[in-house]
Amino acid sequence: MNIETIREYVLRKESVTEGFPFGDSVIVYKVNAKVFLLLPLDSVPLQFNVKCDPEIALELREEYPDAVLPGFHMNKKHWNTIIVDGTLSSKQLFGFLDHSYELVSGGKKKR
Repeated sequence: MNIETIREYVLRKESVTEGFPFGDSVIVYKVNAKVFLLLPLDSVPLQFNVKCDPEIALELREEYPDAVLPGFHMNKKHWNTIIVDGTLSSKQLFGFLDHSYELVSGGKKKR
């Protein structure tokens, strides 16, 4: 998975906007004017921050300690940093994006 794949995937979702409110190195994706994804352009390996149900966030961090971390520069209770290094499948990565979008947009609350 790469940045362009993530970008194309989330922009297909209803009411999603993208912008650079923190400078030109992080793309911020919002739904209903609320952030659900931060995508740094210069991280190696690729990583991104997504919102997550707090109970699920803890479970994921325990299950994947090298790939799911407390959200970098974010509220650690509600945000995870996902490292795209091959540990997690594309299906899992898309699931994290969907879960974050749904939480912020008012859709489903649980994964």
